[in-house]
Amino acid sequence: MALTTSAEAPIPVSEVSRLIRGWIDRLGAVWVEGQIIQLSPRPGAGIVFLTLRDPSREVSLSVTCFRQVYEQVKDVISEGTRVVVHAKPEWYEKTGRLSLRAAEIRPVGVGELLARLERLRKALAAEGLFAAERKKRLPFLPHRIGLITGRASDAERDVLHTARERWPAVRFEVRNTAVQGAYAVSQIIEALQELDARDDVDVIIVTRGGGGMEDLLPFSDERLVRAVAAARTPVVSAIGHEADAPLLDLVADLRSRTPTHAAKDTVPDVGEEHERVRGLRERAWRVINGRLEREERGLADVLSRPAMADPYAMVEDRAEDVSALLDRSRRVLDHRLARAEDALAHTRARVVALSPAATLQRGYAVLQHEDGRIVRDAEEVAEGDALRARVAEGEFGVTVTPRT
Repeated sequence: MALTTSAEAPIPVSEVSRLIRGWIDRLGAVWVEGQIIQLSPRPGAGIVFLTLRDPSREVSLSVTCFRQVYEQVKDVISEGTRVVVHAKPEWYEKTGRLSLRAAEIRPVGVGELLARLERLRKALAAEGLFAAERKKRLPFLPHRIGLITGRASDAERDVLHTARERWPAVRFEVRNTAVQGAYAVSQIIEALQELDARDDVDVIIVTRGGGGMEDLLPFSDERLVRAVAAARTPVVSAIGHEADAPLLDLVADLRSRTPTHAAKDTVPDVGEEHERVRGLRERAWRVINGRLEREERGLADVLSRPAMADPYAMVEDRAEDVSALLDRSRRVLDHRLARAEDALAHTRARVVALSPAATLQRGYAVLQHEDGRIVRDAEEVAEGDALRARVAEGEFGVTVTPRT
């Protein structure tokens, strides 16, 4: 329960320390995993002191153990070794210091580490962090390259020398970090995020030389893998030798076999590019010349044909045929016109012969009522009706008389 205190009623330091010890004692013994960053087995001392650090974060705790506990594992542990410790938290009231009292120390075996990495690899793969479709394409000619590597390392020299030898104009932003140990992950992530935030950095190379499996563990850390996956700048991984395969290789946009190959994969060779341009120019020249030669030969073939050599010869050869066809067409047209004229005359004669006017010419007359109706039957008229008689040369009126 919280204490009730005030400026007028404070509690002594010893009481605060005693209460803290009581709270810590309730935690009981725990299994803790970490990396030994400091080991002090003083000769003749009954107590061995060591410092245990979280491999992924900048958090450490002091650990003490009796000499006999240390003697059981002294041949297999050293500074940098990953261990699992069964310990009980202890609070020293006089000095206000927290430490762990180890009852058992177990080094973490390579097999166990590999099993953990495999489980992590499968989990991250299931999230799609290693998928090919999410990988970004590297620029053909980066103007500025971010380089994350150990200080004054062979990997740094190999990358810088190879890249500048291939393309002298290339520029680098180098960030030297720890590449193994407890500080490596946090420093690499910080450098990565700093370079990724810069607009002038076109690609980032993360590299280090070879090393043991435990030395390369920072490059399989989940936080670093996720940081690379979240980066907007393409990332090249060149960790250790070709046989080494940290998880960083899987999430990176390009995995290079060695630091030297990272430079080759990132920067084009100026000599090779000049040679490629020269080859392309020669190929283009050959293609254009070949096309021109083919077109010239085709044009010469066309011009050598009789129709092109003497273009009027065909017209002259056909002129007589055209004249004959014109004469024939005139004769055919005249004949058809004459036949049509005769047919028209015959038709006209038949029409005239059959027309009412011709009948009237032979002495016939047409009787019509006053309203113009033609008289066709004697029963249609009565005595005294006024009719009109139409003859070949005019018309006159008539009156119907009694029948005799």
